[in-house]
Amino acid sequence: MATQNRILKFLNWREISKPHITLNDELYVLLAPFRLPLILTILTMMFGTFGYILIDHMSLLDALYQTGITFTTVGFGEIAPISDLGRIFTISLIIFGFLVFTVAIGIIVDVLNKGDLIKVIKERRMLYDIARLKQHFVICYHNEFTIQVTKHLRESHIPFVVIDPIENLKELAEKYSYPYFVQAQPHTQTAILKSHLSSAKGIITLADNIADNIATIASVRLYEKEIHRRRPFLVISNAPTVVDEEKLLKLGADKVVTPTNIMAQRINAMAIRPDMENLLQEFLYRQDTPLDMEEARITKTSWLTLKKIKDAASFRDVANVTIIGLRHKDGQFIPMPRGDTTITAGSKLLLIGPSEGIKKARKIIRKTMKPQEM
Repeated sequence: MATQNRILKFLNWREISKPHITLNDELYVLLAPFRLPLILTILTMMFGTFGYILIDHMSLLDALYQTGITFTTVGFGEIAPISDLGRIFTISLIIFGFLVFTVAIGIIVDVLNKGDLIKVIKERRMLYDIARLKQHFVICYHNEFTIQVTKHLRESHIPFVVIDPIENLKELAEKYSYPYFVQAQPHTQTAILKSHLSSAKGIITLADNIADNIATIASVRLYEKEIHRRRPFLVISNAPTVVDEEKLLKLGADKVVTPTNIMAQRINAMAIRPDMENLLQEFLYRQDTPLDMEEARITKTSWLTLKKIKDAASFRDVANVTIIGLRHKDGQFIPMPRGDTTITAGSKLLLIGPSEGIKKARKIIRKTMKPQEM
């Protein structure tokens, strides 16, 4: 088995990811009414075939064919001379076949009119599509925040799934271009499994009240322990007040956004340093900017572990990237670190530069041996 997995990995073959909830049971229940016409059709075909064999001594293939064209009333006529008893049998077979088709059409029309079958089939297809996502975000609750957040995620080509229990979620998804959505309460197990949270990067909960955010954060952290996830989910939430922000951080949120604080910070920046605010707006907040700023984590196996900042000074020449900050594992942040500052395992380097340059710098950081270009 191990050898087979290595071969498949070498050939870049992967099994198709399956959703945690496949809706097979729901689909089976909706398809159950079709069992009766199917059984009647099979019994009629068997009855007609054996009838022609016994009455007119046809071969098995001829009897089966004659039963098929008679049962479906296609009007092809007799493939071989049929006796008077055989013709009476044929008339009975036509009448019974007409009754079977009438019942079948009635059942099909009734099931399709209810709309549940089509709904389950479409949802099932979407769940399989969601199961193929990797490093996506699960966004809880639809509101004005969600509209803006998803807009920027689409522009950045980051996949996402929107969860909300409202009835008209499908119409809202079409209006605001949500490619994947789940109609359920975000804190429930159904929502967590349908959104395939196990393969997601994190969750963004944007409820209008703090109670819903608390329930979602608690469910995500419990699910995280249940699946023994190595890297914790990134949990981002909103909060109406600073007090609520502190509560959510204590309950397990990684980042909490308070609209009043954000607005105050932006207004202060505009008032005190208007030119700098315009610069940030131009280069960091826009999606199409050539300049980017990201944190790169230093692992235990990285060649930069226990090295000095000056040892990474060549990033400027190799990748056109500059180190403007160092965040230690305990959360302490050092802006513009000195050259003799030690880089420890688990810390993060704040890099600024072109997107391609940051990607190149990340690859260099992940290496276990110091690259020749450094």
